[in-house]
Amino acid sequence: MNDLINGFPKQLEEAVGIAQNAKLTKPKHVINKVVICGLGGSGIGGTILKETIQHQATVPIEVMKSYTLPAYVDEHTLVICSSYSGNTEETLESFAEAKKHNAHIVCVTSGGKMLELAKTNGYDAIVIPAGMPPRACLGYSLTQLFKILEFHGIAPSYSAQILSSAKLLIEHQASLMKAAQRMAEILVDKTPVIYSTSLHEGVAIRFRQQLNENSKVLCWHHVIPEMNHNELVGWSQEYPNIAVLLFRDTEEHPRNEIRIELCKKIFENFAPVVLEIPSKGKSPLEKKLYWIYFGDWVSWYLSEIRKVDATEVKVIDQLKKDLSGK
Repeated sequence: MNDLINGFPKQLEEAVGIAQNAKLTKPKHVINKVVICGLGGSGIGGTILKETIQHQATVPIEVMKSYTLPAYVDEHTLVICSSYSGNTEETLESFAEAKKHNAHIVCVTSGGKMLELAKTNGYDAIVIPAGMPPRACLGYSLTQLFKILEFHGIAPSYSAQILSSAKLLIEHQASLMKAAQRMAEILVDKTPVIYSTSLHEGVAIRFRQQLNENSKVLCWHHVIPEMNHNELVGWSQEYPNIAVLLFRDTEEHPRNEIRIELCKKIFENFAPVVLEIPSKGKSPLEKKLYWIYFGDWVSWYLSEIRKVDATEVKVIDQLKKDLSGK
C-alpha cells in the first residue's frame, strides 16, 4: 500500500494517457441525464466528479451506490458502470437494469464479468490496469469518468488539471508526507470525526473510507452547513476520545467560512483535538486531489503505528463469500 500511495501522482499521468486512447462511440439518442454506478473505491470517483463539475455540467448527474437505478433511466440516459474488479454484484445488477431500459452504457473496469458483458453486448468499456486494491486505483477510474463526460459534451476537458494536480503532488510530496505522519501520530487511540463543506464531501468520504480500510478504525464524517441543523446539537458534552479533522479551503462560501469558525470554537470546548487540513492548488480539482493524497498517507501511517496490514480486507472478503453462498 505504501508503494501504491506513493505512485498516485504517476497514476494520474498514466490515467490521462489511457483516457486519451479510449475508444468511445456516440450515443444513438440525445443524452439529457447521467447516472454513475459504483461502490467503495470504484464509486467514490463518481461523487468527486459530480462535485467538481456541478457548476459546468450541461445535464443532471446522479451517483448510485446500490443495486437499483432511478425510474427515469431511459434511452436518453448515459449510465457509467464503474467496477474495478468487474465483479461487483451491485454494479452488475445496475448494468443489467440499464441495459433493460436501453440506456447508453459505458463501463470502467479492469476486467471480470463487466468487461465480458460490455464486449458481448457491444457497449463501450475503458480498461484500466488490474491487480491492485480498488481503493488504490482512484486516479485511473476518476480520470476516465472525466473523459467520458468530456466525450459526450457534458463537461469540458479536465486532462490539463489532472496533469497539473500530479505535478502539484510531486512538488509537495515530502512536506505532505511529514504532515500526514504527524497527524497519524495524533490520531492513535482517537476516533476521527471528519468535517468539510458540502462541496467537498467526496474528499471527506474518501478519507473516512481510507481510515476504515487501511487503518482499520471506525470514524464518521458530516458536512457544513447541513450538520449545523442536526449533528451540532450532539456537541453538548465532552468527548475525550474524539479528534476533529476539518478540511479548510481558501475559497469557501463566505457564510460557510463564518459557520466553520463558529463550529470550531464549539468543537474545541468538547474535544481534545481539533485539526485543520488546509488545501493546496489553484483549481477545485487540484485541491481535492491534494487532500485525497494527504488523507491516503495519513491512513497508511496510522496503519503502521497500529501495526495492521493496510492491504488486508478479510471481513469484506468473508462477506462476499457469505453472500455468494460458498
